Amino acid sequence: MATIMVVDDSKTVRSYHGSILKGLGYLVIEAENGMEALERSLDGDIDLYLVDVNMPVMDGYSFIGELRKQPQHLLTPVVMITTQAQEIDKVEAYKVGANLFETKPIKPDQLKAYVELLVQT
Repeated sequence: MATIMVVDDSKTVRSYHGSILKGLGYLVIEAENGMEALERSLDGDIDLYLVDVNMPVMDGYSFIGELRKQPQHLLTPVVMITTQAQEIDKVEAYKVGANLFETKPIKPDQLKAYVELLVQT
């Protein structure tokens, strides 16, 4: 079973994404900010990250940049899901190493398609 980490400071968003993913049969780990996610990434074998941009302690861009410094997560897929909808936000996400960029709220079918595309089962 693949493991997906949902990184978002909103409990509502974590629950929403988590319920969709659990319904698809994935194991879900949650983190409230980039620092917590980075710490948890050291302990576990994560197959995909869903990451918000605006979070306290460490934002999504910084988290992805730090994640990409870990050899075991150099190629782990990351989808940035955020309310930031400007082209510059998308460019920045790709610069730091995100694989895909989507604005909130993501539709369940779209999330499912991204997960099926990026997670090797």
